[in-house]
Amino acid sequence: MRLFQTRPGDDGLPGRERALAVLALTTGTLLAVMDTTMVNLALPTMAADLDVPASRAVWITNIFQVVCAAFLLVFAGLSELVTRRRLYLFGLGTFLVGSLGAALSRHIDVLLLFRALQGLGAAATLSIGPSLYRMIFPSRLLGSALGLSALVVAGGYAAGPTLSGLLLSVVDWPWLFAFNLPLGVCSWWLARRALPRETPRQGSFDTPGALLSMLMLASFFLAMDAVGHTAPLWQSGGWLLLATVACWGFVWRQRRARYPLLPLVVFREMRFTLAVSASGLAFIGQGLTFVALSFFYQEQMGFSALETAWLFTPWPLGIMLVGPLAGRLADKINPSLLSSTGLVFLIVGLVALALVDEQTSALGSLWRTALCGIGFGLFQPPNNREMMGSLPPERSANVSGVMSTTRTVGQSLGVALVGAALALGLSIQMTLWFGALTSALALVASLSRVSLAQRALLQRRASSGSR
Repeated sequence: MRLFQTRPGDDGLPGRERALAVLALTTGTLLAVMDTTMVNLALPTMAADLDVPASRAVWITNIFQVVCAAFLLVFAGLSELVTRRRLYLFGLGTFLVGSLGAALSRHIDVLLLFRALQGLGAAATLSIGPSLYRMIFPSRLLGSALGLSALVVAGGYAAGPTLSGLLLSVVDWPWLFAFNLPLGVCSWWLARRALPRETPRQGSFDTPGALLSMLMLASFFLAMDAVGHTAPLWQSGGWLLLATVACWGFVWRQRRARYPLLPLVVFREMRFTLAVSASGLAFIGQGLTFVALSFFYQEQMGFSALETAWLFTPWPLGIMLVGPLAGRLADKINPSLLSSTGLVFLIVGLVALALVDEQTSALGSLWRTALCGIGFGLFQPPNNREMMGSLPPERSANVSGVMSTTRTVGQSLGVALVGAALALGLSIQMTLWFGALTSALALVASLSRVSLAQRALLQRRASSGSR
């Protein structure tokens, strides 16, 4: 396979070691992604079995997401001191301990504790995943590697609800967590054997920056959750104020720290900054659309939860089909043009979804969702390549943390916007139009860097030709 062929002068790992390392990364990523989607579908069953109200049961998902979001930047910065290999092994091991504890839990408080532990482990693995791909693969295959990463994530999103439905039809909900154990143990063994070793950075850790980062991201997520669940204004406003103050403190600290958690100098590279902006806006549109359509399909069209999951399947399937090809093309042609083209498809698909009504057939919804998935699959790997390739390799851990945080914040903001729109009495269609608008703004950001990316591509080709 092309991804695992070695050429003279290649950086990264040799072919066979590369294949084993990628297998470890893909299985670990699948665990974290599928776990979230599997649990979401099982929340009503878990609430009934644990004898807790739905408002309490949603924290089985929320606690995982809050902890995961809070530690993404922290672990990305910490990886430079402890090495990415050790951090990944720690994260995967922590996730497995959390999974075992969750499978054995019979009380909501105990379950929430182990779900938080799972979130901590997931943050450690997801925060450095893209930078590990850059470390494993040669630079000439970076786009293809990130396309493979998009394929794995999309596959997890596609398989999670279906697998959850199948498991719940034959076993109880604790098996959703026990399912992680055999695959996770194999992934940990592979990672210990195959992930590359590196020399840790010398210097101190930015502890004040880490604490401010955790406070900023956790309070922002709680603010978005409060908005999404139409909590009192003082509650959502209080969390948002705390997030704003923590953000100001975090920026102040990063400008003065000798070894900042997130060197703000990375944002001077306009290719990187515009790619981050496009990513965040596109993920707002995706997060918003997923939640809005869930309400529309179930409340207005009368579909069950499992039928709704099937109606969403074309989106991740579209990413799975197009993402690897888009990543491969991004190694050869202007990635900004590719990602901009993908955003055009995404916008058209979102506009088409905004025009659905109760008379629209399931097939009519499926092709619209598929168009969105194809567009997102064409957008994400080239855009991720721009983020990762626009900065030197020694910044890859920072880039990886920013990528993960941008995705999490964007999706959370999209979910909150749906809750706010419903609280204001706006229709689902109006919400979908807003998703199309945020994607249009992402397109503006993406097009703004086309000439910059083309210049970088020509320089990369000239450098390769001179070797």
